[in-house]
Amino acid sequence: MAAGSILGLAARSRAFVAPAHPPPRRHRSGRIARRHRAPLRHRGGTVADQSGPVTARESVAVIVPAYNAAATIGAAVASALAEPEVSEVVVVDDASQDPTSEAAAAADDGTGRLAIHRLAENGGPARARNVALERSGAPIVAILDSDDRIIRGRFRRLLAMPHWDLIGDNMVFVSSEVAAEEAAARYGASPPRPVLTGLDLATFARGNVPRQGHRRREMGFIHPLMRRDFLDRHAIRYNEAMRLGEDFELYARALLCDARFVLCAAPGYIAVERPDSLSARHRVTDLEAFLACHDRLERMRPLTRAEADALALHRRSVAGRYALRRVLADKSDKGVAAAAAWLAMRPRSWSPVVAGIARDKLAALRSAPDAADTRPTTLFDIPAPDPVPAAPRTARGDVRLAGGTQ
Repeated sequence: MAAGSILGLAARSRAFVAPAHPPPRRHRSGRIARRHRAPLRHRGGTVADQSGPVTARESVAVIVPAYNAAATIGAAVASALAEPEVSEVVVVDDASQDPTSEAAAAADDGTGRLAIHRLAENGGPARARNVALERSGAPIVAILDSDDRIIRGRFRRLLAMPHWDLIGDNMVFVSSEVAAEEAAARYGASPPRPVLTGLDLATFARGNVPRQGHRRREMGFIHPLMRRDFLDRHAIRYNEAMRLGEDFELYARALLCDARFVLCAAPGYIAVERPDSLSARHRVTDLEAFLACHDRLERMRPLTRAEADALALHRRSVAGRYALRRVLADKSDKGVAAAAAWLAMRPRSWSPVVAGIARDKLAALRSAPDAADTRPTTLFDIPAPDPVPAAPRTARGDVRLAGGTQ
């Protein structure tokens, strides 16, 4: 998607606000595509202004899928246990070959909130998350990757906002454990004024198309809080056939079920980027499964024109990545002739394959700026605080998906 404003597009440059009363839910009728709710807008105040004591109905189960994460999972678990709104931290060790479970147990604070389950066979992150969903019970679910951190106060701020089924916030991307600690201290001490907006399926799908020449900052990276009753009511769980893009697929299904998906520009989650992460290793079979999920999404209900166009754009993006990986895999396993033969039968794949190979060659010839730049970046640009008197609200709502450097 062109550089500019993903959240700004969703909000149309206006700040999100929760209504005085929740909008009525619409039920599907026949095969007629229903209208989507108009984005809700917030007229003033900060999340902190609305916070109050958290009740049992608002408690959070933090789900931590883990594989060979002994070096990092302790800090992840500790950051979750530090939040008073958390009633459960459920670690699922996906048959690790290192002492991941022991490292998680070492972070226990003695409050009885930590549970660790070790799987006998590796089933992938979707399987681990589903196991944790079934073995937890809190009404709010939050996913935490085993090498990431929760910023202090995150759940208090998000739980204060009414009328949502999924609510996500900004992410801070760092390149090391030291940088993660520094970011946690910085953003936990003085979180910026939040700007909120509603999110629809078309905006979400377009926000997951990588932009050439930019760091990967797709909206599927978001780790939202999710209401368990919404997931249960629509039988939504992670697709265990997917080891890549399972987050995108679940959020898209939720939006197709008319989820009220809210985004906040204030940071609440720290992600440690690693070159050996699963999302950075695209196997042919992983991309095949990612590509196939579009067929299922498109069959869930009739799509609006905007939704259909956005999902088609995202499908083409995944198809291009699949074609490139397939050609490279065939070249490695079967030789150049086999790769060329596969590509010759698929003219639509020529452009993304040629562009992808050229991009990889150029990256190898020059020093990658991303590797040299270790400064933290964010998923969305963080808007500056309002001046006094308050600036027009249109200026506050323009939250860009740009990966701003902090």
